[in-house]
Amino acid sequence: MKIKSTEIIDTFAEAFKMYGSRIIITAETKEWAMAAAQSITGFATSVIGCKCEAGIETEIPANASPDLRPGVSVLLFAMDSESLGKRLMERIGQCVMTCPSTACYNGIDQGNEITVGGQLRYFGDGFQISKKIAEKQLWRIPVMDGEFLVDDIFKTKEAVGGGNILILGKDQNTTLKAAKSAVKAMREIPNIILPFPNGVVRSGSKVGSKYKALIASTNDAYCPTLSSIVEKTEISKGINSVLEIVIDGLTLNAVEEAMYIGINASIKPGIKKISAGNYGGGLGQYQIQLHKLLERNN
Repeated sequence: MKIKSTEIIDTFAEAFKMYGSRIIITAETKEWAMAAAQSITGFATSVIGCKCEAGIETEIPANASPDLRPGVSVLLFAMDSESLGKRLMERIGQCVMTCPSTACYNGIDQGNEITVGGQLRYFGDGFQISKKIAEKQLWRIPVMDGEFLVDDIFKTKEAVGGGNILILGKDQNTTLKAAKSAVKAMREIPNIILPFPNGVVRSGSKVGSKYKALIASTNDAYCPTLSSIVEKTEISKGINSVLEIVIDGLTLNAVEEAMYIGINASIKPGIKKISAGNYGGGLGQYQIQLHKLLERNN
C-alpha cells in the first residue's frame, strides 16, 4: 500500500492491556495547574523503567472543571490496578499536593476504586477534615497556603498501552518534522496520551537482550547505523532516520483513531515508509493491522 510517495508496511502494532486513570488538577491559574501536571507526568515514559506511563491529555477551561478553576487532565497507566494505585498516591502526594493552590479530582466515572485522598489525609497530622459534596467524599488537608482538596477515591479501568507507529525517513530533520506533525494531530484525540518527550521516542526497544539482566534492548532492526551488520534489518536504501510514536489510551478505539490520524499526518515528502512495532504477536493482546486500519477509515 502506498499513500503519495510513502509505503505503508503490511504489519501490525502490538498493543497490550494496561490499567488507566484520569486525574483532574485545578489551580488558581492555568500556570499552576500546568506546573503540577508537568511534575506528575515526569519520569513516566515507559513501564520498563518508570513503573508507569503518564501524560497530559488536555487543558480544561474553568467553566468545565470540577471547582470552576483552570484545570488540566492527566492520564496515568500501569500494568495492573494495584500498581497504578501506588503511583497515584505517590505522584498526587509529591507533585500535586506540593504545588501551590492546587486541588485534585478523580476523572473516571466507572472502574476499580483506589483510596488516594484517604491515604494522603494522614499528612494533615490529625487536622484534616472530611467533606462530602453530592455524595462524594473529599479530604481537606491543611497546607501552608491554605488547604489541599483531594478526592477520597480515584478509579482505574482496563485500558490499552503500546499502540505505535514507526516513521522511516530520508534524514533526521525530515523525520522529526513528520513526527511533530503526527503528534500535533494525535493530541486532538481524547482519551489518549503520548508518553515520550514531546510525544516521540528514538530509542525504540525489542524484547530481550544479549545481556541476561535486561528485559529490553535497542531495536537493532530499525537502527540505520546497524543496517549493514545485523542479521535482520528493516532499513532499506534511502532511510537514515527512524522515529516512533507510542500511544496509550483508555479505549482501544481511541488508540486506533490516534494511529490512523498520526499515520496520515506523518506522510510527507522524504518519508519513505510507515510501519509499526510488534513482537510476532507474543506480547500483547491487541494486533492493530495498519492496512486494515487505513482501509476501514477511508
